[in-house]
Amino acid sequence: MELQLKSYTLKLKHTFGISRESYDTQDTLIVSLSQGGKTGFGEATSNPYYGITLEHMLAEIEEIRQDIKAYILDEPEIFHQFLLEKGLSNFSLCALDLAAHDLYGKLRGKPLYELWGTDPSHYPTTNYTIGIDSLEVMVSKIKEMPWPLYKIKLGTERDLDIVRELRKHTDAPFRIDANCAWTARETIT
Repeated sequence: MELQLKSYTLKLKHTFGISRESYDTQDTLIVSLSQGGKTGFGEATSNPYYGITLEHMLAEIEEIRQDIKAYILDEPEIFHQFLLEKGLSNFSLCALDLAAHDLYGKLRGKPLYELWGTDPSHYPTTNYTIGIDSLEVMVSKIKEMPWPLYKIKLGTERDLDIVRELRKHTDAPFRIDANCAWTARETIT
C-alpha cells in the first residue's frame, strides 16, 4: 500500500476547555493508505496528557513505512493485528486502522456498515461536547448546535451552576466528563 502522512494545526471554532487545560488549536495527523486506485483516510490528534505529539506519531509510522508499503490489504482486522505487532502508540494505530477500514470499504464499493451487516439506524447517538468556558459561551454553544445528546466538560468551582444553566436551554440528556477533576465522593454527591 502507498502511505501518505500530513500534519495540520487546526484552528478550533471555540476555545476547548477541560478541567486541566484549554486550547484553541488541535494538532492533527491525517493518514492516507492507497491501493488499487482507491484511498482510505484516517486521523489522530496529539494529546499532551498521554505524551503523544505529531512528531511522535510521524516518527513511529515512518519507522514502519516499508512494512506498510509491502502490505497488501485484504482484511482490515488482519492489518490491525499486523500493526499491533509493531508496537505503535494507540494514537498512530487508530489513524492507520481508520484509513485501512476506509480503504477496505472503498475497494469493495460499499460502506462499512453494509460490509459488516449492520444497520446504522441502530448505532448509539454520538454526543456533542461542550467545553468549559463562561456560562454565556457554553449556553451559546448549545444554542448554536442543537443536538440530541451533549457531553458537558466540568471540573470547576461552578459545576452545579453550569449544569443548571445549560438545562434551561435543552432537554437533551447530558453526559458529564470532569477529566479527573473530581474525587470519588464529589462524583456521587
